[in-house]
This record gives sequence, structure tokens and C-alpha cells, in this order.
Amino acid sequence: MNRFFSFSRTRHTNRQQHRVRKQCFCYALPFNFDRATAISAAGISLNTRGAYLNKYMKGKLVTLTFAKRCKNILAANCQAHLNTIKVDAMGSKGDIHTSKVHYLFNKGKPYIWVREGDLHNMNVIIDERGSLSVSAVAPNSLLRLLRSMGKFPARVALAGDVIPLKDSKVQDLTEWLREHLLKEQNYANHSSYAVSAILSSANLGCKSRSEIFQEIVDQSSNYVAHKFNIRSCTYVDGSAHTHELEMEDVEAPKAGHLFPFAEKLIDGVNQSQARRRALILFCLEYYDTHARDAVMLSIDHCGFDVLAKVPESMASIGESSRYTWKEFRFTFKEEATDVEAFCRLLVGLEEEVLQSVRSYSGLA
Repeated sequence: MNRFFSFSRTRHTNRQQHRVRKQCFCYALPFNFDRATAISAAGISLNTRGAYLNKYMKGKLVTLTFAKRCKNILAANCQAHLNTIKVDAMGSKGDIHTSKVHYLFNKGKPYIWVREGDLHNMNVIIDERGSLSVSAVAPNSLLRLLRSMGKFPARVALAGDVIPLKDSKVQDLTEWLREHLLKEQNYANHSSYAVSAILSSANLGCKSRSEIFQEIVDQSSNYVAHKFNIRSCTYVDGSAHTHELEMEDVEAPKAGHLFPFAEKLIDGVNQSQARRRALILFCLEYYDTHARDAVMLSIDHCGFDVLAKVPESMASIGESSRYTWKEFRFTFKEEATDVEAFCRLLVGLEEEVLQSVRSYSGLA
């Protein structure tokens, strides 16, 4: 439904008066908005939105460095593609063997688990050189959307040496892994309703890190563990542009209770129509952007990124509008130390934005 609104009123503050735009458009939206949301989507644009931005997003947009993005990707994922050089009795042949492996960081060092019988285990005995390709976590629905845009999840390319571990070290590593996963499982089992409500909304195909690694713990004899010594790190964005990092800038991810649940958290938000409507409101409130649809793209301790479907130009809003997908960054007022804090801050932001919409729409 396309409707035209004429809307004018004056808002008083301690310093000055701010006037609302008089003419705004409300275009067809992907969900059934209530009246307050519909008025908001109509484009009621307050110049005082900066006050909300200052209060809830530290007054500025925080752009993550490439080093920080690499750290977040490595912390959120636990699966990668390992590349090693094929060998035979005569030595290295130059051909590359690639397969999916699992990895985790322990005391700042990455360790990888390769299935028994995989060629990697033989290759690294002759030539220890290898590389890891780690993608940003992306649930299947988000991955399909990115591919339809001709894009892929950002990824980290690590080059280094794959070092087989001695039996005693493997045993210690397996025991550490078992204890590490048990802590994650206990944390998830005792999470609040806000956390469980989002995580339970994710598709069954989305798994937490502890669920993924449980197979390795249960069938440890079917895997071979290696240490990976990093020699170089490259960040590759969604458009395949590469950014080389200095090794002194590369920071290993630390253990925590946010990133192990990243994929389920992202998909839990994206599978909820109510929360996707909230993402649309975030774009309107903080960027004055009229989004037709929105999904959560990534999360981290400082905030989250949203991929929103927006008009190519404000002048073209309407049934015949042409839309494009654009990324938006949202920063919390404080650091989200774990998934509990992240969900609390997200829910709080949703409530505050809704209250803001109601206040300037006259429905408070």
C-alpha cells in the first residue's frame, strides 16, 4: 500500500526547536506493521535522532579495523578449509589438496583437527607448509542472500606451517577441549530467557561451537590434531578485495561466551519477523534510512552489522522504487562481554527505539 502523509509538528529541547519534515512517504513494507511502526516507516524524520545515537551508540560509528575483523571472524568460526601441498614417495608435487577441518585457539595458538585418512596428515610430514581459509559465520539463509548479490562472507586467509603433535600433547589437548566445551554447554543451559528465545529461533541446521566439536570429543580416535604456526594473515572482504596485515597487528581471539553462539544468534534474529522489523527501525532511527527489509550480518563485542534493502535514492521511494542492499553498523553503549550482555543490549535497544517511535508519533 502506498500512501502519502503530510505531517508537521515542532519538538522543543533545552537548546533549540527542531522541526519535523513536512512531507514523507510510506511505501509497501515486507511485514504487517502496527500503527506506530507504520508512521515511523512513513519517514517521520527528527533532527533530534542524534541524541539517541549519542546515548546508545557512543555518539559516533565505530569502524572496525581489519585486524579486529580478522580476530572476530577467527573467534566466531571453528571450521576452515585447509590447503596443503600433495606429496608422494618422490616428494612435493605442487598440486594442492583442500578439505574442511576444525580449529580452535588455545593460549593464543590455533590447533586444527583433521580426519584420520585425510591426505593432509601425510602431506605435512613431507612439506609442512599450509594455509587456512576461515569465513565469517553465515547461516544458510544469509549465505544464499549474499550469493544472490554476487558476494560472499568476508574471510581470513592464514599462511603458515602445519605441525603434527606428539601423542602426549594430543591427549592434553583433547582433555582441554572436553573441559572447554563442557563450560560452554553449562553456560548455554543456564542462559536467560532473552538468550534462549533468540537461540531457539534459529534453524536446526545452525549449531553452536560446542555442538560442532562434540563429535570430535566423542570420536577423538578418528581425528589427528596439529598445531598451526601463522606466518601471514590476509583479510578478504565480501567483494574479494584483499588487505594484508602486519603480523604484529594480528591478535589471537580469546575464550569467551559470545562468539561460540554467533551463528545461532544471527540466524535466531533473522528468523524472527519481529526482530527484523526492529532492524528496519534501527536503520530509520539512526541513519534516517527507509529500509524495506533487513537482516543481521555479523556480531561482535562492540555491536553488530545489518544488511538492509534500501531505495537507491530517496526521490524514488514508491512501488516502482529500485532497491539495493547496503551495510549499516550499530554500536552498543557498552561492550557486550558475553551472549547474555549482547542480548540484553539488543533487547534494550529495541525497546528504546520503539519508545522513540511512539514518542514522536504521538502514541506514547
